[in-house]
Amino acid sequence: NCQPFLIDELAKLPNLKVVISLGRIAHESVVRAIKGKQKDYKFAHGAIHELPNEQKMINSYHCSRYNTNTGRLTQQMFEDVFASAVDYL
Repeated sequence: NCQPFLIDELAKLPNLKVVISLGRIAHESVVRAIKGKQKDYKFAHGAIHELPNEQKMINSYHCSRYNTNTGRLTQQMFEDVFASAVDYL
């Protein structure tokens, strides 16, 4: 239901350089929004994907209580994703 909204929002950001996807669902939604194929954009924490228009998408595990309490996502891992985005910019 939110896909048209995401497509519209991405289109409204002509200077967009980096998209950070928080979790697999967000990642897959962005891939669908750009009309990409999931097999070409594998989700992995910290993965950096080339998108159309010289944009990049950086994946992160979702910052849910489950992921942080179990250590699947640490504060350092989360900060590293944003550092990667800053490095690209």
